[in-house]
Amino acid sequence: MASAVHDNQQRGGGVFDQLVTSVAILDSRLRFVRANPAFCELFDVGSPKLRDIALADFGKAGLVLGPIADRAHAQQTAVASRGERIMTASGHLFSADIIASAVADGVLLEVHRIAPEGAVAPPSRLSESLRGLAHEVKNPLAGIRGAAQLLKRRLVEPELARLAEMIMAEADRLANLSDRLLHGGRKPHLTSVNLHEVIERARAVIASEAAPTVQLDRDYDPSLPGLRGDADRLLQLLLNLMRNALQAEATRVGVRTRAAHNVLIGDKPVRLAARVDILDNGRGVPESLSETLFLPLVSGRANGTGLGLALAQEIAREHGGVVIHEGRPGQTVFSLLLPLGGEHG
Repeated sequence: MASAVHDNQQRGGGVFDQLVTSVAILDSRLRFVRANPAFCELFDVGSPKLRDIALADFGKAGLVLGPIADRAHAQQTAVASRGERIMTASGHLFSADIIASAVADGVLLEVHRIAPEGAVAPPSRLSESLRGLAHEVKNPLAGIRGAAQLLKRRLVEPELARLAEMIMAEADRLANLSDRLLHGGRKPHLTSVNLHEVIERARAVIASEAAPTVQLDRDYDPSLPGLRGDADRLLQLLLNLMRNALQAEATRVGVRTRAAHNVLIGDKPVRLAARVDILDNGRGVPESLSETLFLPLVSGRANGTGLGLALAQEIAREHGGVVIHEGRPGQTVFSLLLPLGGEHG
């Protein structure tokens, strides 16, 4: 995100000003060059007043942000710090994840506010845009599903009929996602889920998207018990992880399931969990992104949105689970851990 935002800011800053994320540009002396409206709103300041102000003079917030930005500039890298407590000039206190990234002539500072547990955040411009999009796509989706249904009735070849059924199932899933975006705040619809059935649905979709040269492997533990979950949300999570492998130019993508005993999910000990590993031989995750990989708008691709892994982590947490990443040359592994036992937050 850092280079793309900085380049846009240098060209006039259209996208920079429209970002929902709070972002500021600092010069090599860590003085404010520019801050977008979201940053100014978060810190209760006006953009013109910030210009040429040193981060060290930015009140109590500067005491938190300053050392992070200074370290990024000194090491010429990206530095992330999570769960920082920040106070604005007006005395408002909030928690945030901070990312400072060294750019050509200074530092790009991102502040991702963390909503208090149980709090409902006001709708952002992004969420309103998503709701508008959800409303617009519902009618075309209904048309696609209807056409696939008519097509299936006329198909004799079983493989073609199966593809028509896949189109219908994906249209239904996207319609449900649209409903979720339109109505917002809904908890996952938990039912008894066969994890391997969900994985097979994801593999079928990915097989239709992948190049013919991509090899899809599976290694399932047949003794893995069922779990309580939202099958559509888990499908979205797995699709995001598998598509991430394809976007990393992997020629081999594998899915492995195992039972995991006595593991930590976050800071919570779990006696029994389901573990789903997505393995690929793609180019891997840049070391500079390892600490910020699951934050929104962080992407290792020039045209990436930085939302796929963040959404996967959000869905995992909805189920009391977590997505973790491990990598070594020639093999990248994203692992989903889900507690088995019927209780999750």
